[in-house]
Amino acid sequence: MAGTFELYTDASGEYRFRLKASNGQVIAASQGYTTKAAAKIGIDSVRTHAADADLVDQTE
Repeated sequence: MAGTFELYTDASGEYRFRLKASNGQVIAASQGYTTKAAAKIGIDSVRTHAADADLVDQTE
């Protein structure tokens, strides 16, 4: 089973999303967005760019 994006409103009324793994663990959380449409664009951006994202190891 693939991960799931959950779109919700926070206590201040902003739209946010979180990405959950198939086991229910949250593996990513978004910033707040003022509109639902903007949050959906954020989800699409993660879907588009995360597969090709580079790893920058700043622990070295």
